[in-house]
Amino acid sequence: MLSILLGISIFVSVVPAHADENLSPMPGPADSIGSPANGCLVGGMPMPVSGPGWEVLRPSTHRDYGNPFLIQFLEDVAAKSKPRGTLIIGDIGMPRGGPILIGHASHQMGLDVDVLFRLAHAPLTDDERENPQFKAVMVESGALDQSLWGADQVATLRQFTDDPRVERIFVNPSIKRALCKSVTGDRTWLRKIRPWWGHEAHFHVRLVCPPGDKDCLPREALPEGDGCGAPLAWWFTPEAAKPSPRTGPAPELPAACKVILGNQ
Repeated sequence: MLSILLGISIFVSVVPAHADENLSPMPGPADSIGSPANGCLVGGMPMPVSGPGWEVLRPSTHRDYGNPFLIQFLEDVAAKSKPRGTLIIGDIGMPRGGPILIGHASHQMGLDVDVLFRLAHAPLTDDERENPQFKAVMVESGALDQSLWGADQVATLRQFTDDPRVERIFVNPSIKRALCKSVTGDRTWLRKIRPWWGHEAHFHVRLVCPPGDKDCLPREALPEGDGCGAPLAWWFTPEAAKPSPRTGPAPELPAACKVILGNQ
């Protein structure tokens, strides 16, 4: 595939997102191009709606496509999680990746996925699948709701972080703080748990670039340590509570993505 090593960006590309003709994957060998917030996908495949240890939400939105590297990862981790309950998988990405109109700045290259903290213990009905309830695991004070949070949620996060294919996991800062206070013994896995706005009902998993994928831009390395203490304290300051709006022009899509998404 085209090698287009452009700078990493945290902005959303302002382009028309996925006309009807783009609601099918771009054929070809799997290739995640660009960066999570400015990229696209070749050879994407949908996550099966259900399987051993997982259920997918809202496939009608066409946000269930990912790099086969991610799909295989999800199938692997779901099988290991099954004794605790069934993983409920939310948004992955569009068939060709690229910007999603509502709800995400990233999820653009088939390597991101949202997973609910809640585990299922029975197959989802059609209504539960298409009209899911997203329940925050925190109360208004920021404390965790013990009726929705427990050892299963911690074990699930730990299981995800232990997989070398996982680069980082985004959770609400209050969830990160609770983990920092409660986890004893080996705390090295907390390094991959990163605080970010939102993420009260789900965690956001991002994988490393697939082996041999030269069009996938490597991301900034995680800081050393468990991410607790001073780095976490900033998330509870007035500055963090009211983040400054992003300014400046959105970055240009990688050249290959302009072709893949039909935005030439």
